[in-house]
Amino acid sequence: MTERAQTGPGRRTLLGAAVLGSAALGITGTANAAGRGAPDAKGGHHGSFRDLPVPTVIGHRGASGYRPEHTLGSYQLALDMGAHIVEQDLVPTKDGHLVCRHENDITATTDVADHPEYASRRTTKKVDGVSLTGWFTEDFTLAELKTLRAKERIPGNRQRNTLYDGRWEIPTFEEVLRWADKEGRRRGRPVWLYVETKHPTYFRGLGLGLEEPLARLLRRYGRHRADSPLILQSFEPGSIQRLSELVATPRVVLLSGPKERPWDFVEAGDPRTVADLVTPAGLKWIASFAQGIGPTLDLVIPKDASGRLTAPTTLVADAHARGLILHPYTMRNENSFLPADFRRGTDPNAYGDAFGAFRTYFATGIDGVFSDNPDTALLAAADFGSA
Repeated sequence: MTERAQTGPGRRTLLGAAVLGSAALGITGTANAAGRGAPDAKGGHHGSFRDLPVPTVIGHRGASGYRPEHTLGSYQLALDMGAHIVEQDLVPTKDGHLVCRHENDITATTDVADHPEYASRRTTKKVDGVSLTGWFTEDFTLAELKTLRAKERIPGNRQRNTLYDGRWEIPTFEEVLRWADKEGRRRGRPVWLYVETKHPTYFRGLGLGLEEPLARLLRRYGRHRADSPLILQSFEPGSIQRLSELVATPRVVLLSGPKERPWDFVEAGDPRTVADLVTPAGLKWIASFAQGIGPTLDLVIPKDASGRLTAPTTLVADAHARGLILHPYTMRNENSFLPADFRRGTDPNAYGDAFGAFRTYFATGIDGVFSDNPDTALLAAADFGSA
């Protein structure tokens, strides 16, 4: 038996129920297959992230291919489609509440520009070395943010999603925890969450550190243990190290392009790049405080100058050799987001051969993938498991 076979159930076993459709691949079916117990009143259970189906399908910002991202509508749809985990990104408000937004710049994801009472708060800031002009969560109280409504971030690509503009408000993370507990009780098994700290060094510099209030919420809702149905993630290794001292919840280090440096490294004068972190020595260091990595798909299979896939790297094998899981990001169905090999037709917003792309990435041995289209990802995982 190979090392990977020893660390978790086989693909065929875990995905056998997939023939019943994507709904049958949801939390209900896969939780039974993995043998997990029912949640307690605060969402805890006696399982492990290593019991999750492989490949694990992670609803990226919910089901953001179909609903405006980071809304309860997007999260609910991802769960109803059968996503094994639903993702949240966290940023703070002026008064210290954690809310779910991909960025603290809410210009493109809310109707803030339509509120004349907030016109004077439009400003220019430098976040992680990048100059941005717009409206930012840290300049609003939670009560003020609740007067806004979410909208589609990329309407040019996803015009149909604009149908839902204005339907949902910005959720707090505590509201998401309550939603997950309610859905877990209704379904009889835990709802898994995948939670990212966004720009933690930047916010700590403003006196709005993310890790401590996040840890308090995790303890309050019983998701602070090693067997809790939640995974923490960050592009800053220092944030994951800090969280490892506060809670036992499983942790993943996100990895961007090979030439990039995590912002906490930049601030600390650490010269290491992502290329250094994906070496055997770098992965060994990550494994000392985290249980996995979330690399870009390009770190798993690089693209050439034309956007076509080349040969896979050794990252999957190297990470697995150090006991780390891999959850790369992000698969989307539209041509403009797919490798050139899998684009179909000339419309960049039309769907390409997403199933072919999934099959290629799954064949590398990755443990899961973030996807804007959980239903597509689940069907692709079922195909791969039955092959």
